[in-house]
Amino acid sequence: MAWMCGCYGLVLLVLGVMGQKLPTRDEGLFQMQIRDKALFHDSSVMPDGAEISGYLFRDTPKRYYFVVEEDNTPLLVTVTPCDAPLEWRLTLQELPEDRSGEGSGEPEPLEQQKQQVTANEGTELFTYKGNDVESFISTSSPSGLYQIEIISTEKDSNFKIYSTTTPESDQPYPELPYDPRVDVTALGRTTVTLAWKPTPTGSVLGQPIQYCVVINKEHNFKSLCAAEAKMSLDDAFMIAPKPGRDFSPFDFAHFGFIPSENDFNKDRSLTTNRALSNKMSRTYIPKPKVADIQKICIGNKNIFTVTDLKPDTQFYFDVFAVNTGSNMSTAYVGTFARTKEEAKQKTVELKDGKVTDVFIKRKGSKFLRFAPVSSHQRVTLFVHACLDAVQVQVRRDGKLVLSQNVEGVRQFQLRGKPKAKYLIRLRGSRKGASTLKVLASTRAGGKQPFPALPEDTRIKAFDKLRTCSSVTVAWLGTQERNKYCVYKREVSESYGEEHRRREQNQCAGPESRRKLEKVLCKYFHSANLQKAVTTETITGLEAGKSYLLDVYVVGHSGHSVKYQSKLVKTRKYC
Repeated sequence: MAWMCGCYGLVLLVLGVMGQKLPTRDEGLFQMQIRDKALFHDSSVMPDGAEISGYLFRDTPKRYYFVVEEDNTPLLVTVTPCDAPLEWRLTLQELPEDRSGEGSGEPEPLEQQKQQVTANEGTELFTYKGNDVESFISTSSPSGLYQIEIISTEKDSNFKIYSTTTPESDQPYPELPYDPRVDVTALGRTTVTLAWKPTPTGSVLGQPIQYCVVINKEHNFKSLCAAEAKMSLDDAFMIAPKPGRDFSPFDFAHFGFIPSENDFNKDRSLTTNRALSNKMSRTYIPKPKVADIQKICIGNKNIFTVTDLKPDTQFYFDVFAVNTGSNMSTAYVGTFARTKEEAKQKTVELKDGKVTDVFIKRKGSKFLRFAPVSSHQRVTLFVHACLDAVQVQVRRDGKLVLSQNVEGVRQFQLRGKPKAKYLIRLRGSRKGASTLKVLASTRAGGKQPFPALPEDTRIKAFDKLRTCSSVTVAWLGTQERNKYCVYKREVSESYGEEHRRREQNQCAGPESRRKLEKVLCKYFHSANLQKAVTTETITGLEAGKSYLLDVYVVGHSGHSVKYQSKLVKTRKYC
């Protein structure tokens, strides 16, 4: 492979200034070097016994150097890919001899030293291509200038490099136990329990160790930095805003302002043109959702139960032993598991033309089955959601034919097929339990079981007509002649909208009310929907009292629907 030329600007520093002696490391000098961020930040000089982090642009190699000045020196070099597979190789260069000064102690010019190093490719000691954490280790290495050349051919990528001449005493990475596998010891619908053997680095050597568990739905990770890189794919790749433009259309949407489509397209074209004209612009990569990948550090426990998982879903689990002193980590052999399916629910059989009451737990589901006996051209489905909105899905012979949220009473017309069977799935609200009435019918014509409702089922109270003993209210009707019954109930001063919402069960009919609460019943309809409104004055009330008013519309088959309750208050002084 033809490797691109890199920068050798710090070779002089390696050869003449630092005089780095890896075989016999001076611990005091090492600590001073590590604290000197200016020396090693973005530098091609590698310190002995410390892990450095780097970043590669695609197809742009980097080179790192260190000097071994004594023969028969142990050597360990470890490269950790984070985002993408890497290609790297380790070569040994002969140290350039000092000939220009002829014993005067003057160093050779930098350009001449670079020519001496680059003129000779050196001896190749090790090469690797892939995304594994890979190491070169030698118990006896010759003196010379060592070069690590590293490149990413797939995409921009993060990586880590560690080198040391004292691998036996350093032991930088936590050691894996004899069995490095992560085991699944218990499996549920939303939980998975993991167990693994502790690292000897913590249990035997007493070094500070914690375990971090990574959960995702895509694949196992071979290093902790690979998982962390996946979690932080965000702002580093976004195009920087140009002067004069504070926000992009995406920013406006983030703050709750929706730009017009024309403005959006205009801004998008400007951004695209600018990005194309700027060779340094990077492509935006969307950040993974938080739920897609999680990292949980749990201390030194080696048993952990992952909770709140999605049923019937495959997850991948990785465990990393982290030395909290050095922040260096080692990956166990990860595992994967599929959570159990949700418990099979009993399917309720619907009878043609009969109303069925359905109760659904909070965030739960219910399945109904409708299998008409005779051939049919059409199925009419009535759904009456008594409390909060519910989601309704209908499949005919396995094919999805309806998916909608339903609030109040809704009627659906489904095209029929000979011998077709219908599976109805009802999904409840997240707010609380749901109660419904469901009816499926193949009979054409005839009176409908549920009364027709206007789009607006609120009750209007007229403040100017309010007295100390009466209130006047109005509500909308339909073109269908129905019976309307009005009920009243005195409530306390503290009764508010939250109480009213909790009692808003549209399926509870007049039969659930006390006789003393009944005000009147009357029939009403209008051929002109614009005039389909009726008023009623409710008398016999006490001054300064609060009342809850309800209007029930009763269908021909006796099924009733309640309008939205109205809280009113009589005047205290008249």
